Amino acid sequence: MGRYIVRRILWMIPVLLFISVVTFALVHAVPGGPFDREKPLPAEIQANLNKFYGLDQPIYKQYSDWMGLTRNPSGEYHGVLQGKFGPSYASRSRTVNDIFRDHLPVSAQLGLAALAIALVVGVPLGVLAALKQNSIWDYFSMTVAIFGVSVPSVVLGPVFMLFFGLTLKWFPIAGWGQQWTQIIMPATALGLGSSALIARLTRASMLQVIREDYIRTARSKGLSEFTVVVRHAVKNAFIPVATILGPMFAALVTGTFVIEQIFAIPGMGRFFIRSITNRDYPVVMGTTLLYAVFLVVANLAVDITYAFLDPRIRFE
Repeated sequence: MGRYIVRRILWMIPVLLFISVVTFALVHAVPGGPFDREKPLPAEIQANLNKFYGLDQPIYKQYSDWMGLTRNPSGEYHGVLQGKFGPSYASRSRTVNDIFRDHLPVSAQLGLAALAIALVVGVPLGVLAALKQNSIWDYFSMTVAIFGVSVPSVVLGPVFMLFFGLTLKWFPIAGWGQQWTQIIMPATALGLGSSALIARLTRASMLQVIREDYIRTARSKGLSEFTVVVRHAVKNAFIPVATILGPMFAALVTGTFVIEQIFAIPGMGRFFIRSITNRDYPVVMGTTLLYAVFLVVANLAVDITYAFLDPRIRFE
C-alpha cells in the first residue's frame, strides 16, 4: 500500500505540470488581453501595465516566471512552486493567494455540506429502491432521483428562495456567515442533483450485490437482514459510488458559480467566472490548477478506500 501511494504521488507531478502548461497556453491563446476595455486605455499606460506584470516577455519566460523556475528582479524564486500564484490583474490590491484565503473556505463549506446532503439522501434512497425493487418505494426513490437529475440548481435555487425563504420564512434567502441557517438552502439545491446520481448508481450496484452467493450464504447462516445489508451488501455496493465521489468532491469544494450567484455567496465560483471575463490570467490558472490538485488527491483517496471496502483488492 505504501509503495502504491508513493508511486501515485510521484505520478501527480507530471500530471499537474502538464495541466499547468495546457492551461497557461489556452489562457494566453484567447484573443484580447487583461487590460483591454470597452474604452481602450492609452497605449503608454497599457504598455506600462504589460511591463509591470511581465506580459511583454516571451510566452516561455512568462510561464517560467509564473511557475517560479526563474529568479525575479530581487534575486528570489517567486511562483507556483513556492506556493505563490501571483497578483490579480482585476483586483490590483490583492494576490491570487489572498483570493483563495478569503473565498475558498466559503466554497469548501458549501461544497462539503452539499456532498453530505447528497450522500445522506442518495445512498439510503438507492438502497431502499434495490431492496424493495418494483415496489412503491422503488418508484418513489427513482422519481426523486429523476427529479434531481432533471431539475437544475439554477431552477431549484429560486424556487427554494420563493417557497422556504419568502413564503414560509424558514431560512434567510441570501447572504453568508451571519446565521448558520444560510447554508441550508444553497447546500440542498446544490446537493440534490448529486444525490440523484448517487441514488441511481447505488440502486444499480445493490441489485447486483444482493444476488451474489456470499449474500445468500450470510442469510443462510441466520444473520439478521440488517446485518446482511449493512455489513455485507452496502459495503461492496458502495465501491462504484466511491468512484464518482472523487470528481464530485473536487467540483463541489472548489466552487459552483450558479448557486453562489443566486444566494449571494462570496465563494470561488463567482471569482472564477469573473476572472475569465476579465482575462485575469493568474486567477484562472491558479483556480484551474487548484481544482486539478483537489481532483488527483480525491481520486487517490478513492483508490485507497477501495482496499477498505473490499479486502480482495490489492495494490501491490
